[in-house]
Amino acid sequence: MTRKTVRIAMNGVTGRMGYRQHLVRSLLALREQGGLALGDATVLWPEPVLVGRRAPALKALAERHGLEHWTTDVDAVLADPAVDIYFDAQVTSAREEAIKQAIAAGKHVYTEKPTATGLDGALELARLAAAAGIKHGVVQDKIFLPGLLKLKRLIDGGFFGRILSVRGEFGYWVFEGDWQEAQRPSWNYRAEDGGGIVVDMFPHWEYVLHELFGRVRSVQALATTHVPQRWDENGKPYDATADDAAYGIFELEGGAVAQINSSWTVRVNRDELVEFQVDGTEGSAVAGLRTCRAQHRSATPKPVWNPDIPATEVFRDQWQEVPDNGEFDNGFKAQWELFLKHVYADAPYHWDLLAGARGVQLAELGLRSSAEGRRLDVPEIQL
Repeated sequence: MTRKTVRIAMNGVTGRMGYRQHLVRSLLALREQGGLALGDATVLWPEPVLVGRRAPALKALAERHGLEHWTTDVDAVLADPAVDIYFDAQVTSAREEAIKQAIAAGKHVYTEKPTATGLDGALELARLAAAAGIKHGVVQDKIFLPGLLKLKRLIDGGFFGRILSVRGEFGYWVFEGDWQEAQRPSWNYRAEDGGGIVVDMFPHWEYVLHELFGRVRSVQALATTHVPQRWDENGKPYDATADDAAYGIFELEGGAVAQINSSWTVRVNRDELVEFQVDGTEGSAVAGLRTCRAQHRSATPKPVWNPDIPATEVFRDQWQEVPDNGEFDNGFKAQWELFLKHVYADAPYHWDLLAGARGVQLAELGLRSSAEGRRLDVPEIQL
């Protein structure tokens, strides 16, 4: 076996997602398993280069995990020929310019979403990357979740027949920050800093719907700010200028309709923080992060509406658990593996910056739909 060291600049790794999912549960997990085998007697060994603005935080992370390389000098990292890949998990408002610099430096790019604050910027990134001839990818983690992988297995097996509708519920109560500390950073609730649940979640819904059910053809959304005042990390009150809840209807290619509620102002009364119910002519299923339950047409009961007597059936007990039938790795790690194989073994990969631009487009149209109070078509985009 030949071990090939791959230096990856990780910008924004001191943030929650960049640290937990991308550094610890993805790249460091790959190191713990001995690297990533390419199948040709080559093993890739990820060597993270931690990048950020706060030197003490970077130094502490490096020492905690025994890493040698960290810096606050992004320009120096991008100029280093030993660095092959640039990864971005910064706040959205800082991402677009940083990715442009990485593309100009000839680095392969892997990034969190949204890729930019607007469609024009997202498309420009895709065009620049194509012109530069670099490999590029966008994190689309939810389609790698066990629950959605089981759901895809049902779809691919024809379980649903003709799919009629998709209903999604996502969210939880994010504390305001006054009497209990908020679970999300305060910039998420300031539109001027790139915050808002539409900008955050509609890019997820675009690729989930696109990958599993078909391209989104139209969107009608209502975005609102239910909690107008919150308290920041220093305990100071601030005006929440970004939307904290969004209610969307999406018409899909093929005729199915998806309804997805996204909210940071909802208390959870479901099995998981996100659930999708899919109804088809031959069967239905409910998928969450890890589990998936199904009900076939032949096993569907016949409820009768009678509000005068208590319900005599436990409807949840009438669904069948979809078995694992395999082992499911961390979704972020699984996509990292695919991207690294794309870069170093030319394996196929289609979750690129153009796919990321489709997510930005849906968020942009969702906000516009809400502002104008009407349904909007979602045109196909191309380079």
